[in-house]
Amino acid sequence: MATIELHGEQAYAAPEATATELLDAMAASPAGQDRSRLRDRAIEAWLPLARHLAHRYSGRGEPTDDLVQTATVGLIKAVDKFDPDRGVDFAGYAIPTIIGEIKRHFRDRTWSVRVPRRLQELRLAITEANSTLTHKLGRSPTVPDIAAHLGIGEEDVLEGLEGARAYNATSLSTPISADGTTELGDTLGGEDHEYELAETRVALGPALASLDEREQRILTLRFYGNLTQSQIADQIGISQMHVSRLLTKALTKLRTQLANDL
Repeated sequence: MATIELHGEQAYAAPEATATELLDAMAASPAGQDRSRLRDRAIEAWLPLARHLAHRYSGRGEPTDDLVQTATVGLIKAVDKFDPDRGVDFAGYAIPTIIGEIKRHFRDRTWSVRVPRRLQELRLAITEANSTLTHKLGRSPTVPDIAAHLGIGEEDVLEGLEGARAYNATSLSTPISADGTTELGDTLGGEDHEYELAETRVALGPALASLDEREQRILTLRFYGNLTQSQIADQIGISQMHVSRLLTKALTKLRTQLANDL
């Protein structure tokens, strides 16, 4: 077996030359059952390569079986798109194809909140730039540093950093106090029904101003002073029946005014 060095890591023992010959024969065959059989045999012959690359990425939060399946998909793509006439050996073409498929799997499956692919890739580019610039500059790079390094605008960098927050989620049960009695979920506000009345309160002032002085006084005594109609009648010096009519008239005016304002 031939030995292939995978970017300085553990070497991989490539299949016998017959595996490469299968690919050559497949490329030369017209579409049909013979080509299909050659394709299946070539995929099977190179499956150890796909498994080897998948295991390099195990232990990163994704099941190994899923990684092997993803690597196999990458292998199949490599077999289907490989062109021997380009002068590149199959391993040199298949390895980046399979690794690219595995990395896409991680981008698609390990984000807690779904974000556009563009932001996922931007986040990875910013992470790599941050590492490179930290080593180069001897300090943490600024947003302008990263923007200049990547050739993008500072707003794009900030957008990428904001999108990166979706990569990991924090449980609402996470303790945030020193004694552990307060959890993150305890800091979330509850539903405040008073907000529903805020707009009405804003419009109420001008609506009240549209009433005459006696109507305003009657409403104030009734709803703020909590007086009965009889008590209001005694204070103003009119009958309780008259207070009732004035109160009904004032409330009707208010409802009309509020309906027009809202």
